[in-house]
Amino acid sequence: MSQDFVIDAFPRDDKGRGASRRLRREERKIPAIIYGGGKDATPISIWHNELKKALENEAIFSHILTINLNGKKESVIMKDLQRHPYKLLLTHADFQRVEQDQEIFVQVPVHLLNEETAPAIKTYGGVAFRLMTEVEIACLPKDLPEFLEIDLTDIEMDQVVHMSDLKLPEGVRIPALQHGEEHDQAIVSVSQPKGVKADEEADEAEGEGESEEGSEDKE
Repeated sequence: MSQDFVIDAFPRDDKGRGASRRLRREERKIPAIIYGGGKDATPISIWHNELKKALENEAIFSHILTINLNGKKESVIMKDLQRHPYKLLLTHADFQRVEQDQEIFVQVPVHLLNEETAPAIKTYGGVAFRLMTEVEIACLPKDLPEFLEIDLTDIEMDQVVHMSDLKLPEGVRIPALQHGEEHDQAIVSVSQPKGVKADEEADEAEGEGESEEGSEDKE
């Protein structure tokens, strides 16, 4: 993974809604917490705009991040991010400590390749319908991929790609697949838009009707 994310953090002693509001309003920071790794949870605060800027890169959700707390650095992943219900503001973040020899569970984005040039789409008028934009994987930190890919080049019309169809990097697994086929969720399907499909079916029915009428006239 080429991208490095380093987030400066500050100790946080005050707790409660009032303290959090003051933190956001007066210091332009948001409350956060670091937990896991066999250590006590550590309340921290981080710069609101710094995190907001980092979030412009989707890779932040599928990378090992570095929290710099008073010069002490910890490796973490972002596990939860809370936002204001209607303002463009972040309100809280949860970070989980990462141990290099322990498996982590992370939601990673799924990218579609060759969507514009795939024959089912370019030639036959299909559309790629995204049913999932990310998938939860499990792996050691060193094996964490930035994203997963689905190549649409050989996907046929009305085909559905499931989680089990994904090509996973070495050392990566999808936990949901261990719980049976019913958990093998669909990620993307390629088919014609409903309106187009309905028109074609109507045309076919009309054509069949005309053929039957022609046969009756001959009789």
